[in-house]
Amino acid sequence: MNRAVRTPGGLSLRLDLRALIVVVLLLAAAAAAGVALIGTGDAKIPAADVLRTLAGHGNAYQDFIVKELRLPRVLVGLLVGAALGLGGALFQSVSRNPLGSPDVLGLSQGSTAGALVVIVLLSGSTTAVTVGALAGGLVTGLAIYLLAWKQGVHGYRLVLVGIGVSAIATAVNGYLLTKADLVDAARAVVWMTGSLDGRDWDQVWPLLAVCAVLVPLVLVNARGLRMLEMGDDVAGALGVRVQRVRLVLMVCAVLLTAAATAAAGPVGFVALTAPQLARRLTRSPGPNLVPSLCMGAALLVAADWAAQRAFGADQLPVGVVTGVLGGGYLLWLLVTERRAGRI
Repeated sequence: MNRAVRTPGGLSLRLDLRALIVVVLLLAAAAAAGVALIGTGDAKIPAADVLRTLAGHGNAYQDFIVKELRLPRVLVGLLVGAALGLGGALFQSVSRNPLGSPDVLGLSQGSTAGALVVIVLLSGSTTAVTVGALAGGLVTGLAIYLLAWKQGVHGYRLVLVGIGVSAIATAVNGYLLTKADLVDAARAVVWMTGSLDGRDWDQVWPLLAVCAVLVPLVLVNARGLRMLEMGDDVAGALGVRVQRVRLVLMVCAVLLTAAATAAAGPVGFVALTAPQLARRLTRSPGPNLVPSLCMGAALLVAADWAAQRAFGADQLPVGVVTGVLGGGYLLWLLVTERRAGRI
């Protein structure tokens, strides 16, 4: 249900009430999952005490557990999920393909290759691994864009080139693992799984800064993205600078994905599933950028809670849980697309 809203200054905008309700519910779900995750662990803290501590009324023990040990991990999870959800929505909208996500296009594999180069060949520190992952994602995104360019970048060519680049990056990653010694290989495999273990404020602030810059930039260009979904000719006729808008949004999507991968490793399938689930909940056409962002945050934090609580004494990396659930969703999506005659 859409409703037109007019501000006292004369500015009018269209408000999708269903999408607004979905966003509010997703934010509430993400917050609830975050509070539950903060209270989870060897030192269990009731939700009421978690909220009291976050409000500044906890004791010294609770302050240390909540604010120093667990809150950074939850914030990284929320930011990584939000970045992947928004990045996935951008790629799917630009490519006009439900499979056009960073997982399929090879950006996650490219970031992984950058991190593996630092781990295996340079034996770099955690900070160096983060920089390597970010650089790998940027180089991969640039390569995909240049290879897909032919009088502009079009959806299916972008997906096909991305699949090819993904295969190359996967082969490079396998080769790097074979060249690593046992210690570096173990470290690399842990990173490649995708995990929020050991995340602290050093990962929160850079990721928060990236999101604070890129999210508003994406939303400013949201109208142009909506026009692009109707086709380049129609968008151009409506005054949209097609290639400029597409390039800006793709750069934003690459940076969001690379920053998320650098912070938590290649957490699989969140970028693929979050936009699809958000669109099904809102039942709204268009890219659904804000709902996808909120869905990604809620999905990743909920998956991290499940990884810690759903398997007894065994705690899994969050990437394992998202990989299992996302892989099942991908199979369902492929079957659905095939029955609809779109693939």
